[in-house]
Amino acid sequence: MALRSLGRRLARHLAAPRDGYGHGPSSSPQLLAATLRRGDVLLVEGTSRFAGAIKYLTQSTWSHAALCLGREQDGDGICLVDADVLDGVRVVPLSEFDGLHARICRPVGLSAAEIERVAGFMLTRIGDSYDLKNVFDLARYLLRQPPLPDPLKRRILALGSGEPTRAICSTLLAQAFESVRYPILPEIELLDTSTASGRRHQQEILHIRHYSLYTPRDFDVSPFFQVVKPRIEAGFDFHALRWSGC
Repeated sequence: MALRSLGRRLARHLAAPRDGYGHGPSSSPQLLAATLRRGDVLLVEGTSRFAGAIKYLTQSTWSHAALCLGREQDGDGICLVDADVLDGVRVVPLSEFDGLHARICRPVGLSAAEIERVAGFMLTRIGDSYDLKNVFDLARYLLRQPPLPDPLKRRILALGSGEPTRAICSTLLAQAFESVRYPILPEIELLDTSTASGRRHQQEILHIRHYSLYTPRDFDVSPFFQVVKPRIEAGFDFHALRWSGC
């Protein structure tokens, strides 16, 4: 009980937002909501101490990822599934990320049924929570910039019980997309093969990485997810911009 109480206090401290530790939003909430589709991954630049550590360890802008479920049944607002260190896996409104820099990453070629399977996987995990008794897993984030070589920065996120990765990174999303065999950032092996006519060519063989090694940035750099920018999707015309001093 004492460890759990200590863990909750530590988690609350690490997860508290801070002013001046991130970029502002590049699109209005209304434009972001109009652009999001069911199955999209929303990357977010958080401002907490957790976020600062994750951004440093992954050498990325993005510290958090959530799956878009689309509009609520009553049509009032966009909902997403994310995993929070305090509340566990939950459904939240898009307004949860108001004021934060965000990016939409969209899987390409998934059928409606496959998108439902991805969303369904996430929804079955609602209520899963991080074991706050694991103080070691939490305490490592007190070191905002631990002196680690680059190859170890990603792996430190998977240390400990494994639960923190599911709670603060994109492990759950990686598992959801793996459930329909959709690639995120697999290891690619090139094999030299020959056709029946004797012509040689290279064939790509994809190898799934363990889900605990995925981070929010992987959806951004993945060649299999389209980066969708709301301003451009809405019909951007730079001629219509008004500049100061003009």
